Amino acid sequence: MPTIRILAADDHPLLREGVAAVIEAQPDMMLAAEATSGLEAVRLYREHRPDVVLMDVRMPDMDGIAALAEIRAEFPDARIIVLTTYHGDVQALRAIKAGAMGYLLKEMLRLELVVAIRTVAAGGRRIPGEVAASLAEYISGETLTNREVDVLRLVASGHSNKRVSAELKVSEETIKAHMRSILSKLSANDRTHAVTIALKRGFIDL
Repeated sequence: MPTIRILAADDHPLLREGVAAVIEAQPDMMLAAEATSGLEAVRLYREHRPDVVLMDVRMPDMDGIAALAEIRAEFPDARIIVLTTYHGDVQALRAIKAGAMGYLLKEMLRLELVVAIRTVAAGGRRIPGEVAASLAEYISGETLTNREVDVLRLVASGHSNKRVSAELKVSEETIKAHMRSILSKLSANDRTHAVTIALKRGFIDL
C-alpha cells in the first residue's frame, strides 16, 4: 500500500499534535513535515513535495489561503486541504478559488480528517455538507468590495462613521454610502446586524 506523505501547517502546537496522532495511527500515512507559518509551509512544500497538505487559514507571516495560492502557482498538481474554525461561505469560496481540494472545519477533524486525506490524495474533493450548503445559498449573491470590507471591519471595532471616514481618508458621506450598500448586500437591518452577518459568513474576523 503506497504511503500518503503529509505536510501539516498550523501555528497551534496542540492542533499539530492532534493531527500527527491521527496520521501516525494510519498504516498508509506518514507526517512528512510540520510548518508553523504560511511562509514555512511554502518552503517545506518545495523541500518535501508531500502528497497532501493540511493548511490552516490563520497563520503568521502569510495566511493559509495566500500560501495555498503560492504553492499551487508553482506546483499546479498540489493537493491541499484547508483547515479552519470558520463556518462562513466567504472563506470557503476563497480557498476553493485558490485551488483547495478539501475544506474541513477543525471541529470535524476527528471524524473527517482521515477520509478527507485519502479522498484528496486520490484526486477527489472533500467539502463538508454544511459548508457546501452555505456556498450554494450565497454563491450567486452579491459580494462586498474590498473597501466595504475595510469599512465594516472598522465599524466592527466600534468606530463611528466620522471615525471611519478619518481612518480611510474619505468623506463621511462616502462612508454612509458604503454602509447603505453593505446593508443592502447583506440584507442587514442595521450596522450591528451587518457585522454579525459578516462575521458569520467570513467577510471579517475579530
